[in-house]
This record gives sequence, structure tokens and C-alpha cells, in this order.
Amino acid sequence: MRKKTFLVSALLVFVFSSMPAFAKSHTPAERGKAHFNNPEFAGGTKSCSMCHPNGSGLAGAGAKSAFSIMGGEQNSLESVINVCIVNANKGNAIDDNSIEMQELVSYIKSLGAQNESGEGK
Repeated sequence: MRKKTFLVSALLVFVFSSMPAFAKSHTPAERGKAHFNNPEFAGGTKSCSMCHPNGSGLAGAGAKSAFSIMGGEQNSLESVINVCIVNANKGNAIDDNSIEMQELVSYIKSLGAQNESGEGK
């Protein structure tokens, strides 16, 4: 019984001690990229990356405040993301203040930072 208790305790210590390292290695931009590449995100049928492979065409989107997309005008990146989710991906709009939206915005903004630093070229 003591051996079993020791093994369970050791496993719990390992799991809980490695959780902060795991959480730190997954930034909001990395989680946003995972959403971006997931065809089922927000109930959709195709991923954002199908139209924007590797974020193609989005490098400057994070710095803009006005957008013309699919015949309409949008005044925020969050609105544009939802237009794409609903119309192109056939999914359900997500709340502008949700964690998932913040992660997608973080990923799209990171594309501009990569472009400026020469990464991803």
C-alpha cells in the first residue's frame, strides 16, 4: 500500500510541477494559431488557413482599424474575424471578448511582428 501511495504522490508532484512550464510554452498567439488551423473551430467546416495559408495576406491586419471585406465595411479586427468565421468557414460567430477571440487576434497581430522582424520569410 505504501508503494502505491508513493507512486501516486510522485506522479501528482510531477504533473503539478510541469503544468506551469506547459502553460508558459503555449502563448495566446500559439493557441490562436491552433484555432486558425482548426477546420472545426467555432462550428466551422474549414480552417482560416485554407484561405490564408500560413497567415498569407494578414500581416498588416493587426495594425488596421478599418476593413473592407466581402462587400462590407468593418471597424475592428474582431468583426472581420467573425465575418470570415460565419461566411467563409460556415461557423458561428464568437464573442469579441472571448478568450478564443483574444487568441486569434494575438496570432494575427503576431504575423505583422514576424513580417517586421524578417521571420517567416
